Amino acid sequence: MTFQQQADTGFDHDKALAFAGRMSDFISAGAVAVMTSIGHRTGLFDTMAGRAPATSAEIADVCGLAERYVREWLAVMVTGGVVTYDPAGARYHLPPEHAASLTRGAPLGNLAVYAQHVALMGQVQERILRCFASGEGAAYADYPDFHRLMAEDSDQTVVDQLDTVILPLAGDLPERLAAGIDVLDAGCGRGRALLAMARKYPLSRFLGLDLCADALEDATREAAARGLTNVRFEVCDMTDFAAEAAFDLITSFDAVHDQKHPADFLRRLHRALRPGGIHLMQDIGGSARLEANMEFPMAPLLYAISCLHCTPVSLGQGGEGLGTMWGWETAERMLREAGHASVTRHVLPHDPMNVWFVSRKA
Repeated sequence: MTFQQQADTGFDHDKALAFAGRMSDFISAGAVAVMTSIGHRTGLFDTMAGRAPATSAEIADVCGLAERYVREWLAVMVTGGVVTYDPAGARYHLPPEHAASLTRGAPLGNLAVYAQHVALMGQVQERILRCFASGEGAAYADYPDFHRLMAEDSDQTVVDQLDTVILPLAGDLPERLAAGIDVLDAGCGRGRALLAMARKYPLSRFLGLDLCADALEDATREAAARGLTNVRFEVCDMTDFAAEAAFDLITSFDAVHDQKHPADFLRRLHRALRPGGIHLMQDIGGSARLEANMEFPMAPLLYAISCLHCTPVSLGQGGEGLGTMWGWETAERMLREAGHASVTRHVLPHDPMNVWFVSRKA
């Protein structure tokens, strides 16, 4: 069909060209995201931050990397607007305003951590294509290096803010932890948050449960390296978790929506709390309604993670596949239906993508 014929049928040529340009930008941005992941993993951003403009050879030498690859990576960063370039001296520079969201410990949070999700998506594409055709699910083992990525995310969204922001959401919880209580982290992964609490509160007793043995091996090694004797980690499929009145605090950090049956999982956690116990829960803060997420931070990325990871791993367990964007409304309703006497919701300034719930058992 010619453009004239398309015009006769109401086809808007200008809109088509504008959209084609936007799609080109999307594809280029995806390439920048993958290379941002590489810049994070290699330490290139950390090396360039705070340094004077340097040549590709100088940057590669400091990082201990091959110059030819570093030069090509820098070309992506320059054309992507991340790094500046002075052609007269062939020198590259990472502006401090850009380093503020691209380096470890960055004041605005390290967004390069999230770029790793884009790189991971490419690695699992063939597996997910089979899921599209069959409707089957996937297993955590299908996602290379997933637990390392999530541990990095946990460090900056949870661990770094635990003492000053997160634990105080539950009132006197820090004082109770200092006095000594029993704590369960359900779906603990590599256990970064639990390890931090165990170190801070030596009189409390901490248990981390997770389905993935490889993640718990790392957590156990780290606990031993830190000399922590008040924390332990166990492999557990929590589908049939049956503890009763065993814990004063249960935490779940970005873990509930991946479960086989989230509503049943929350009921089991409620039953495992002692009277007056607290469930401190972090999960994705998007709405259950697609139309309400149009301006939600990084919504396309979160839906993509849902399609390629969170939905398949739930379906792979025979679950409902609620997905990443199951919605804060759904989470709050399920917490109330689990039997909690009170449920309060918080969105924290340092973590706009997530929502925090403090739920108390009567």
